[in-house]
Amino acid sequence: MAPDFAQHNRIEMPAEEIDRLLREEGVGVLSLADDGVAYGIPLSFGYDADRGRLYFVFLRPGESSKKAEFAERTARASFTVWNAPSRDQWESVVVDGELHQVDDGDWDRVRDALEDNAWYPTLFSETEPMQDILGWELRIDSRSGLQRRRA
Repeated sequence: MAPDFAQHNRIEMPAEEIDRLLREEGVGVLSLADDGVAYGIPLSFGYDADRGRLYFVFLRPGESSKKAEFAERTARASFTVWNAPSRDQWESVVVDGELHQVDDGDWDRVRDALEDNAWYPTLFSETEPMQDILGWELRIDSRSGLQRRRA
């Protein structure tokens, strides 16, 4: 017999808790798709609650970028963020929406959102030149969250 997960204090998150998690966490997974092929990318992000946007920066160290190629072919994307300090206490949010490249005039807004909660791991040496820095925004159409608190 399958376990009854409904009895484990798993509840939907209210809107203010979803906003809190998106503001506090700086990393999640962006899910893209190209003609039936899925591609999940762990990324740092910025959240602009007023505009209903998530912002991402793709660094392209070479001639091509799998991330950028998939992003260009993905009309709708989803992004997942979570915090799981233990088995008995966790929370997760999934947002869905259209994915667009950032316009040149929006970079100040992107930088402000990224400075609030994004973080960047050191992936490239300082001597390796970047070919491109691409900004992307996910225009949030829907969002949902689940959480589990200790009983």
